[in-house]
Amino acid sequence: MDNKEIEVLVKYRLEQAKENLEEAEALFNISKFKGANNRSYYSIFHAIKAILALDEIDFKKHSSVIAYFNKEYISKNIFPRELGKRVSEARFFREKSDYMDFYIVTKEECENQIETAKIMIKSAEKYIYDKLK
Repeated sequence: MDNKEIEVLVKYRLEQAKENLEEAEALFNISKFKGANNRSYYSIFHAIKAILALDEIDFKKHSSVIAYFNKEYISKNIFPRELGKRVSEARFFREKSDYMDFYIVTKEECENQIETAKIMIKSAEKYIYDKLK
């Protein structure tokens, strides 16, 4: 991939992240916390994939994307450890709400997930636009 193609992919993934966040907030506003939880997780996931695209890294499995992000960006203090913890927690709660029968997503849990998505997008944008300069 040439630099222009990478930039297009990175920006596309960032837009996906922002769109997922908008969906999460819309669902939250009508008290659909399970759906909001899911969409906010995907916002986080796409923001991370935008970061990885800068290095032409991609994985099919969510666990691999997050493990690589933690190894190459969190453990090397490119992003704060607190963000790594929040991302791992977001994945945990998304899996519980998507795959566990009768799991009820609380309003507070959902608010936290949406806040993590906002932090992740803001952090990803800063990192990406600094790298693209």
